[in-house]
Amino acid sequence: MGRGKIVIRRIDNSTSRQVTFSKRRNGLLKKAKELSILCDAEVGLIIFSSTGKLYDFASTSMKSVIDRYNKLKEEHYHLLHPTSEIKFWQREAASLRQQLQYLQESHRQLLGEELSGLSIKDLQNLENQLEMSLKGVRMKKEQALTEEIKELNLKGSLIHQENIELHKKINLVRQENAELHKKVYGPGGISEENRVGHITHGINKEYDLHAPINLELSQPQNEKSDTPDLMKLGLQLH
Repeated sequence: MGRGKIVIRRIDNSTSRQVTFSKRRNGLLKKAKELSILCDAEVGLIIFSSTGKLYDFASTSMKSVIDRYNKLKEEHYHLLHPTSEIKFWQREAASLRQQLQYLQESHRQLLGEELSGLSIKDLQNLENQLEMSLKGVRMKKEQALTEEIKELNLKGSLIHQENIELHKKINLVRQENAELHKKVYGPGGISEENRVGHITHGINKEYDLHAPINLELSQPQNEKSDTPDLMKLGLQLH
């Protein structure tokens, strides 16, 4: 004998109602899970019992399901009610205009303008804000200057090292020249070698390779006429 048709209405007996709720709740949760797996559907199920207990199931997460539901519902509502969308954007535009006006007023106050309507407390807050801003600017400036000084010191060290290398190369070239003079002139080139060595020694003595070289422009000297000297030489030749 088959089961009779059950009338869908509230069960008066509390015990029977609780048993029926428990059985059908488990069946509903099972069906929701099977639907999400078999059909690759995103399913969210929320159940509150008559006593206020919560039972839920979500194939991904309940938050993502609810967010997706609210987004699609809002889009569907705007499509069905275009006038409501216009009002929504009008409210957004009004809110943005109000924010822009507030920012413009704050900017003018920071520049010291339109301060007549401010109270003592507002002026004190504005002063504190300016002092904090000035402190931040000074800290950033000091940091930038410190980094620039470090970079200049590094460049100076590199240039000083290059100067030392150049002096070493100059001395090496002078020594090679002395050797060449000795080979070319033979024993008679000793005076020339001594002259070159004397110049090299003078350069090494005059310039400290371990100290940076400072180049300075000398003042131009007034040119004197060489006519008297030439005349004296001419007279001597005669």
